[in-house]
Amino acid sequence: MSATPRTASAPSLPRILGPIRPRPRWTETRLLAIVALALVVGSLSLGLTLAHRFVPYDPGGLAIYLAALGGAHVAMVLAGRRSDQILLPAVGLLGGISLLLMQRLPQDLVTLDVGGSTIGLGDIQLAWLCLAIAVATTLGIVVRSDTWLRRYKYTWAAVGIALLLLTFVLGVDVGGQRLTLRIGPVSGQPSELLKVILVVFLAGYLSENRPLLIEQDTRLGPLRLPPLPYLAPMVAMWAIALGIVVVQRDLGAALLFFAVFLALLYAATGRLSLVLIGLVLFVLGSALMASLFDHVRARIDIWIDPFADPLGTGYQIVQSLHAFARGGLLGVGLGAGLPMVGGRLPIPEIHTDFPLAALGEELGLVGVIAILGLYLVVVERGLRIGASAADDFRSILATGLALVIGVQAVIIAAGDLKVLPLTGVTLPFISYGGSSLLANAVVVGLLLALSDKGVEPPPPPTTSGWRSRLRPSRLRRRSP
Repeated sequence: MSATPRTASAPSLPRILGPIRPRPRWTETRLLAIVALALVVGSLSLGLTLAHRFVPYDPGGLAIYLAALGGAHVAMVLAGRRSDQILLPAVGLLGGISLLLMQRLPQDLVTLDVGGSTIGLGDIQLAWLCLAIAVATTLGIVVRSDTWLRRYKYTWAAVGIALLLLTFVLGVDVGGQRLTLRIGPVSGQPSELLKVILVVFLAGYLSENRPLLIEQDTRLGPLRLPPLPYLAPMVAMWAIALGIVVVQRDLGAALLFFAVFLALLYAATGRLSLVLIGLVLFVLGSALMASLFDHVRARIDIWIDPFADPLGTGYQIVQSLHAFARGGLLGVGLGAGLPMVGGRLPIPEIHTDFPLAALGEELGLVGVIAILGLYLVVVERGLRIGASAADDFRSILATGLALVIGVQAVIIAAGDLKVLPLTGVTLPFISYGGSSLLANAVVVGLLLALSDKGVEPPPPPTTSGWRSRLRPSRLRRRSP
């Protein structure tokens, strides 16, 4: 006799979570030990090169960071969650590389006055990294149900759009871009949070309307499109967000949103024609924006030939290419790169836009491939979580969260290497910046929560009203 399917009365049943039982996470333990060893070796290399002593360059900062990773691991063990054991070590190693880089760079690139004393770049980044680890761990442990995400998808979308509009009105111009919203002593970039909100909205909308988007068609000449009334709200929300970030000159976020939008649309519908149509529209839109906006045209001109003005507009990308060339295959060693030009670092904004160029010089091609491989590991774990999810919403959500990190890493790496125009997005978990670190920590925390094999089952499908007539018949079964 077949098992009795869940019915609409399931959500009213009490949630029996049972006693919390610690559960060993041996794979995570071993991987974190390897991460700690790698970071200690890196810090010793910095100490030998910069301080000319075979000691860790900043033992206190490294110890605090490793203690934060260890605390996150212990918390996951004590919570007894059966979640993914690869994500935390992969992200922890990326964060550790960021810490070593920020400790190695001049500390006056970023300073903060706290209690009458001034702290520099490395200490600020350490604080953000520890906070990001805490956020990811807390979400991975506490989140046991996704109802608050799937039920209020339009509310989340409205909050994201409102934040961007508020930034446009009250934001602070930084480098010609109005991306930062400052309220008292706190400042941040809402576009970082919007990428998470966009994925949540798309996951909710696509999972809810997936049968319609797959099975029904709207004919537009030779093209077969999903029913436009159901596709229009999703496209409208995306277009509003995209329009705002274009007005704010945040081209990197626009490209990130567009790529994730197309990837999730294909993942949900399996229609390659929609991706091709989107790519054609992207090319046409890029040409239109290049003709209307000077900053877009300037970015494209620099990308095509940065050596046309190597000491002016093309200076950053030219110096980035020189850094990769100096690094060669194995690099010059941690702490031995970044030769000064006129008493200054060769690449402006190296801690935000060009950390991969600095690492490419000191770690070489092998180091760059290893770093990109870590991002590939994070994406693979996210896609695996999506493939084993209990329903469409969780599957699309996990896929979208993984792609957010992967696509963002590809965009900034391609920009530093002159494969794509430089967009100014941050390198996840490595670039300096609290907004980026915390937003990506939310992504990792949600992936950890979604990967838990003991998480609360998804709510049953709605079987009343007009939607029930469009669902597959297997969803309308009732228990005998």
